[in-house]
Amino acid sequence: MANRLSQIATRTGDDGTTGLGDGTRVPKSHGRIAALGDVDELNSHIGVLLAEPLPDDVRELLVVIQHELFNLGGEMSIPGYELLKAEAVLRLDEALAHYNATLPRLKEFILPAGTRSAAIAHVCRTVARRAERSVVTLAASETVRPEPRQYLNRLSDLLFVLARVLNRANLDGLGGDDVYWKSERLARDSE
Repeated sequence: MANRLSQIATRTGDDGTTGLGDGTRVPKSHGRIAALGDVDELNSHIGVLLAEPLPDDVRELLVVIQHELFNLGGEMSIPGYELLKAEAVLRLDEALAHYNATLPRLKEFILPAGTRSAAIAHVCRTVARRAERSVVTLAASETVRPEPRQYLNRLSDLLFVLARVLNRANLDGLGGDDVYWKSERLARDSE
């Protein structure tokens, strides 16, 4: 990887370009920068979620995820470089199976609501989906390994499940269950 930053205000981006980890410069509108930015934004939102009261096991998992997202971002910043391991995708699959096993089946669509921590997890989920779309868009024009896309896909699913877990954890006293969508059509059909 390139040298670590020793100063932040370099002014080298004033011309609308930015440096990749391998030293090449690309326009700030480049698809690789969009993917990198979306992954960085996701990691920042997870940092906000970590500032909330959380069950210890969820907190530990999210800290691991932050490190893996940093690896994913590093991989996005250096074309052809591999930092995110296939084991990271497997770890998300295992977490999905573990947390899904504790939840009741969904009866209806749910709203991204409930406790503050659950709502933040839903924001993280939507940013993970955007990051996934950015990686897919980048892969249409450049070689990108499948693991970053797979990781973001699983992570968005896991964040949905964790939002449900956090509503049930009820650590702020405002949750307890999913917030169900009240469909006018379904209400009419059940009459």
